[in-house]
Amino acid sequence: MEYLVEFIFRYIHVIAGITWIGMLYYFNFVQTEYFKEAEADAKKDAMAKLAPRALWWFRWGAMLTFISGAYLLHKVGAFGATMPAIWVGALAGTFMFLNVWLIIWPAQQVVLGMKEGDGPSNAAKAGLASRTNTLLSGPMLLGMLASKHLPLAGSATGLYIAMGLIVLLEINAIVGKQGPMTTVKGVIHMSLLLTVVTWALLNFV
Repeated sequence: MEYLVEFIFRYIHVIAGITWIGMLYYFNFVQTEYFKEAEADAKKDAMAKLAPRALWWFRWGAMLTFISGAYLLHKVGAFGATMPAIWVGALAGTFMFLNVWLIIWPAQQVVLGMKEGDGPSNAAKAGLASRTNTLLSGPMLLGMLASKHLPLAGSATGLYIAMGLIVLLEINAIVGKQGPMTTVKGVIHMSLLLTVVTWALLNFV
């Protein structure tokens, strides 16, 4: 019975994660770029009817992913030979979840006219947090997969540096700038670079 419960939570974690990250990529790679080119009436209609629906799946996908992941981290355990990878993935995923609920969703409510506030300022906040989540999705997935399928030879020092780097990027998500993440190509390249750097830190340091 215990194995069945664990499997169910893993299933929920994966399918909710697909929903969450799929919507994240949709927002960053498709919708945002479309809004830059859309005619005023088309954009207004999409913001009224499409964006709220997409944001519903986005934020609740994040919630289910986080809850099921927290359960698995507690139940299965994260200490041992593969500890560094899972903790990097868990830290990145936790920041991404918090960005959704504490920055992106509140800001988007203002942007979509669901709450009063400064639209352009909140759009910038949501955009930076969303780009940061896209950036972090690479090392987050590395951590989740490597914890079981990619043995790493690094030490605790590499783990601490990798986690510190993720913390710094999260601080930038709150008070910084998009930098090279302003374009789709830029954020993809930066995410791939961050994933490689994270792997190197966990494997060689």
